[in-house]
Amino acid sequence: MAPAVPLVGVLALQGGFDAHLKMLRDLGADVREVRTVADLDGLDGLVLPGGESTTMTLGIAREGLAEPLVALVRDRGVPVLGTCAGLIMLDRDHLGLMDIVAKRNAFGRQIRSFEADLAFPDLDEPVHAVFIRAPWIAEHGPDVEILAAVDGHGVAAREGDVTVVAFHPELSGERRLHAQFLDRVRAHVAAR
Repeated sequence: MAPAVPLVGVLALQGGFDAHLKMLRDLGADVREVRTVADLDGLDGLVLPGGESTTMTLGIAREGLAEPLVALVRDRGVPVLGTCAGLIMLDRDHLGLMDIVAKRNAFGRQIRSFEADLAFPDLDEPVHAVFIRAPWIAEHGPDVEILAAVDGHGVAAREGDVTVVAFHPELSGERRLHAQFLDRVRAHVAAR
């Protein structure tokens, strides 16, 4: 019997969701844009993309998505990947799904965007990271594993099945982080 193809939703209220949809599709997932509560039905995984966190917060409130998003992750254990603004949306001050506090625009405005090669503990080769008005992790709880840092500031972390990065792997062609995320999604599906 062929393994099930996971269904992954990408929050599509604002920001760079298209590149995530394409990468996930290329890696073998079924994908769905998430704009309403009904779009969450049957998801096996969820991506919160980069964008503008204030606009994203307003969109989540307007669509009544906050409680259903939290329930999807907390009650159903659906794995999540948050990138850039997605990292902010998952912190204690927003959806509260990860025990972190994000600092918005921590590296400066758009003109201070930069690229860096980051070592990850579970990858053999560095990850080429594109930072655009990126946050960093200003505080984190004891169960949060910091996976990568820039100038001593956490820019990638994992807590259970919630993973965040402050950069944009979907823009640099870096597929390994999405592939790792899909591995967790497939493990979640297999464990049901």
